[in-house]
Amino acid sequence: MTVAANAPWLARPAPKLLAGMLALAVHVAFILLLVFGVSWQTEHPVPVSVDIWASLPPPPRTVPPEPEPVRRAPPPPPVERAEPDPPSPRAPDIALEKARQREQRAAQQRAELKERENAARAENEALEKIRDKQLDEERQRALLRQIEQDELKQRMADETAAQSARQQQAAAQAAAIRRQSEVSRVVGQYRDQISAKVRGNTRLPDNLQGNPEVRCRVRLLPTGEVQSVRVIQSSGNPAYDEAVVRAIEKSSPLPLPAERDARAAFVPELNFVHRPKE
Repeated sequence: MTVAANAPWLARPAPKLLAGMLALAVHVAFILLLVFGVSWQTEHPVPVSVDIWASLPPPPRTVPPEPEPVRRAPPPPPVERAEPDPPSPRAPDIALEKARQREQRAAQQRAELKERENAARAENEALEKIRDKQLDEERQRALLRQIEQDELKQRMADETAAQSARQQQAAAQAAAIRRQSEVSRVVGQYRDQISAKVRGNTRLPDNLQGNPEVRCRVRLLPTGEVQSVRVIQSSGNPAYDEAVVRAIEKSSPLPLPAERDARAAFVPELNFVHRPKE
């Protein structure tokens, strides 16, 4: 039990024990002295002898015995008086003090418990904040990873689509080039055929000199039949120009390719160039 420092009426344990031992020693010594005094003053009876006489003698003159001096017991040794114990507190005061001390301990325990609860609550809140922050960071990292993956997938898809488009475009260009080359080849073949047919029907004038060139525009039907012939660039020799025009008309129908793209180079108009020596 904790004793308050401002309680003067509470005795210290050591002086009280010493005083109790001294009082006990004094009482024991006093009892021994009483026992010794009583036993020392007790007188033992003296034995008496009786003589039997035939007749009674005259009574002797009795002399009163001298009184024996009274023996007094020696006074007991002085007893050191122990300091009186301090007055003990009253029972109600002790009960109140104990109740007050219990209340103080209970209040202190409640304060300590509340402090521990507050510390635990603060620690839990700090841990919750740390966990929430970690979860937010993890969600942000996951979102960033998802965005990066989506962007990567989109880039790969775009690149694949672009590569496919380039491949298709290249294939289309290659096909177009091949087609154009094929059309050009077919057109060249049929131009040669038309030139050979017209040359076979041309009657050159006798005064023709050199290798004059005449350009004509020929309107054709899809069947190759000649609708009209018009000189767009004269050779300078009207007789030669007229001979070429008659040869073209005579060569109708002109040979045309069956393929549509190649036929488009001849229909509906054909620019025909003729040289007598070619």
